[in-house]
Amino acid sequence: MSTAGMPYMHLGKALATDYFVVRDQFSETEWERFISTRRFVDQEVLPVINDYWERAEFPWPLVRRLAELGIVGEDIEGYGCPGMSPLACGLVHMELHRGDGGLGTFLGVQAGLAMKSIAVLGSEEQKQRWLPAMARLEKFGAFALTEPTHGSDSVALETTARRDGSDWVIDGAKRWIGNATIADVVVVWARSEEDGQVKGFLVESDTPGYQANVIEGKGGGRAMWQADIRLERVRVPAENRLPQANTFKDTGRVLLTTRAAVAWGALGHAVAAYDTALTYTKQRQQFGKPLCSFQIVQDRLVKMLAEVTGMQLYCMQIARLTTEGRLTGTMAGLAKLNNTAKARRVIAEARDLLGGNGILLENHVIRHMTDIEILHTYEGTETMQTLIVGRDITGMSAFV
Repeated sequence: MSTAGMPYMHLGKALATDYFVVRDQFSETEWERFISTRRFVDQEVLPVINDYWERAEFPWPLVRRLAELGIVGEDIEGYGCPGMSPLACGLVHMELHRGDGGLGTFLGVQAGLAMKSIAVLGSEEQKQRWLPAMARLEKFGAFALTEPTHGSDSVALETTARRDGSDWVIDGAKRWIGNATIADVVVVWARSEEDGQVKGFLVESDTPGYQANVIEGKGGGRAMWQADIRLERVRVPAENRLPQANTFKDTGRVLLTTRAAVAWGALGHAVAAYDTALTYTKQRQQFGKPLCSFQIVQDRLVKMLAEVTGMQLYCMQIARLTTEGRLTGTMAGLAKLNNTAKARRVIAEARDLLGGNGILLENHVIRHMTDIEILHTYEGTETMQTLIVGRDITGMSAFV
């Protein structure tokens, strides 16, 4: 799905990495979403994103443009949200990650996690209050599940919520929470002292006792801010509890679609790397001729294309299954596992084909090489996804 060197008037033709012509399965609306996001990435993101990434600075002007593109809220119907199809959502995520992993992750947190939690698990009053403003990016959201000592075993979370009159009081800590320092509302998951079940709460960031600090020193996802959160006697009114978030399983209702979005994001990173490698080896002269004329280079490019094409087919199928209401958590997990692993390999090949120039930010590949590590880790590592899918196919759990 790449258009390197092709003017927009020719986008209707087979795209350079669309080797199996999956574009034919796009509706006109999906095609328009794809094109508008691609144009935004090519014309506005790629010329400036390296500077934001190098300075570890949040790209506010680019983020604000997402609301103008009408893509914040993804597949949520009503409340000022775009109500996109699963395929259109995937294409948007693919293109944003082709531009920068941080930008794609921002949308995943804002829309896929925070807004989706409210849309799926919230009351009508909560939806009316938050979703329209979040779709316009007048309000920002975050999703706080992971804890400092509970990453993969998030079900063992220790953040607590206890009743105090008509309110809930929350104490605990969260880590690696995207958007937490800019959020107006944070979906916090805590264990109720009443019944021991995990419940969801909408914590407004100006509530006394809430504190978020940006995690510094990251080697990847530098244009996206993640934070450590401290919650000390944070008082939450009863009307801010998500009424449909009553057990840990309810987190899975949200994570199902975001895990699928990660598979699309990984495809975007891989497309960016392959596209760069192909263009570079056509232009780079070595030993008196273009690099791409050598057999070993063509062999590597073809194998990269094969991986990208396989990732595309995974993504197309999970979009179809989502539309039909048949996508399961283990299906999404397998797609996430496959695509992040394949993207890492494709990007590593691209970096190597560029030689020393592969480590320069101006060629973008090294940025994708570190950013893909973020996708590889969050929403469940490759190891955890393997064990979850393994349990599904064997009927036996290899972990507690």
